Amino acid sequence: MCARRFLLPAFSAVAPADTSLNLLVTGGAGFIGSNLVLALQEKYPDARLTVIDDFRSGDFKNLAGYRGDFVAQDLAKLDWEMQFGSEKFDGIFHMASITDTTLHDQFIQTHDNVESFRRLLRFARSDKTRIVYASSAATYGNASAASSEASDAAPSNVYAFSKVIMDIIARRAAAESRDWVLVGLRFFNVYGPREAHKGVPASMVYHLSKQMTAGRRPRIFKHGEQLRDFVYVKDIVQGCLRASEAEGSGIYNLGYGEPRSFNEMVQVLNGALGTNFEPEYIENPHAHYQNFTQADLSAARSALGYKPEYSLEKGVADYMPWLYPRH
Repeated sequence: MCARRFLLPAFSAVAPADTSLNLLVTGGAGFIGSNLVLALQEKYPDARLTVIDDFRSGDFKNLAGYRGDFVAQDLAKLDWEMQFGSEKFDGIFHMASITDTTLHDQFIQTHDNVESFRRLLRFARSDKTRIVYASSAATYGNASAASSEASDAAPSNVYAFSKVIMDIIARRAAAESRDWVLVGLRFFNVYGPREAHKGVPASMVYHLSKQMTAGRRPRIFKHGEQLRDFVYVKDIVQGCLRASEAEGSGIYNLGYGEPRSFNEMVQVLNGALGTNFEPEYIENPHAHYQNFTQADLSAARSALGYKPEYSLEKGVADYMPWLYPRH
C-alpha cells in the first residue's frame, strides 16, 4: 500500500465534497499547533479537521474561529482505536508535547512525550497514515556551529532526550515500512502569535516586549552576546505544510538559518515598539543553557522546498501589532 500524499494544492480543488481531506492535529490548542490548525482551516476550508489536546500547555482561546471537532484527551493514555474506531485520516500533525524544559521530572517528560508518540504510531501503522511530528533543535545540545541533521544528538535536558528517543522510534518505523512517510521537524527558537499562555517557556521576544511595553528595561543574560536562531511561527507553519507533501520520510531542521544576539533582539524590539531601552544584564541561573543555535537548512530546502520568509525584523514587525493592537 502506497502512502497517500496529501495537502497538494490541486487536491482540494478537484476532490468532491464527500472525499475531502480528513486531518488531525494533536496539541492543536498550543502555540504552534493552533497556528497550524487555523492555517489548515483557511487553506482547506472543506477539510474535516480534528484537534486533540488536554490543555496542559494549550488554551481554548488560541482556537477562536476554529470550526472543526475537538477531543479532550491525554495522549499518553489515549486508546486511539476506541476513540476513533475505523475512522481513517489522510494525515496527522503531531504537535503535542510537554515543552517546558524547566520541568525536570524525568519520568513525566519521557513517558508522556515518548509514549504518546508510540501510541500514535501504533494507530497509524496499519493504514500507513502520513505523520508530520514536532522534534526539537534541543536534541543538538550546546552547539558552537550550525547544526545539521547529521550532527550527533547531545541532549542536555530530559525534554531534549525525549525528542531524541522519538526520532529514533520514527526512523525505525520508517525503515521497517518504506511506504510509510514519517517526517520529523526540529524547530529552533520559535516566536509569534498565540504563545502567551505558555508563561515562562514563551519566547524571549514575547517576554522582553512585555517588559518594554510596561516601561521597564529588558532583562537579558550577561552580556547579551548569546546567539539564537529565532524563527517566526508563520515560517514554521509553512514548513509543516511542506513536510506534509514530502516524497519520503526524514527529519529536518526548521529555523530561519541566521543566528541573532540578544542585544540585537532588544534593538529590533525598540524599533518595532518605538522605544529606546538599554538592556539590563543579569546572571544566567541555568546550568545547561544553549548559548548558540543555528539551523543548517540545506536538507529542508532540498527535500521540502522550505524557504523561511521572516527575518527577525520582519517577524517582530508582524508580531507586535498582533500582540499590542492598540499600542
